[in-house]
Amino acid sequence: MIRKIIHIDEEKCNGCGACVTACHEGAIGLVNGKAKLMRDDYCDGFGDCLPGCPTGAITFTEREAAAYDEQAVLENKQKKAAAAAKPAAPAFHGCPGSAMRQFDRQQAAPAAAPAAAQPSQLAQWPCQIKLVPVNAPYFDGAKLLIAADCTAYAYANIHEEFMKGHVTLIGCPKLDAVDYSEKLTEIIRSNDIRSVTVLRMEVPCCGGLEHAAVTALKNSGKFIPWQVVTFSTDGRILDR
Repeated sequence: MIRKIIHIDEEKCNGCGACVTACHEGAIGLVNGKAKLMRDDYCDGFGDCLPGCPTGAITFTEREAAAYDEQAVLENKQKKAAAAAKPAAPAFHGCPGSAMRQFDRQQAAPAAAPAAAQPSQLAQWPCQIKLVPVNAPYFDGAKLLIAADCTAYAYANIHEEFMKGHVTLIGCPKLDAVDYSEKLTEIIRSNDIRSVTVLRMEVPCCGGLEHAAVTALKNSGKFIPWQVVTFSTDGRILDR
């Protein structure tokens, strides 16, 4: 039958998992870091998932699809509830960035004399992308560092190695649920930005920050040196 059903644009999807949570029917899952309609007959076509998508990756379409099967949805919910009630921990199906992990950190022996605290290399305030003024004077001739919130906690030497000599802007596309590209475009277009460095985590939802920065560079009409540095959740540099 031809009916209204959701369509997910994988190019726009940042893997945040908001739609998975919003879909009460269990029709959407994350596969390889991207949202995917798992079964047509689980989708009721009401679109509860649309408002939750921060990138606009979900739209309605009309196509050949199996009819919505309320009984199959109820059976699937009961199956999941039964699995969750078992002693064994259920498999994690949400956003990879929300998956629990614990790291075994080896504690070094305390030094005879405590080392002097390293000074902060934050060059300006505010530093949140949402709060920073577009035409702030510190953007003149700046090397711009656009960093995901979590990078400062994952990578211990971020101040000395990356923030030093840079204007730092931070944000989280998943928690802020906004598209930073428009504001970043105006910052780059309106100021003498010398270079752009993007710091992101390996989790798929962090791709939204990289996408916003790359889009801003393209839309600014300027040719500026740029690079992306990716960190693992346990604090290693994976790519630079």
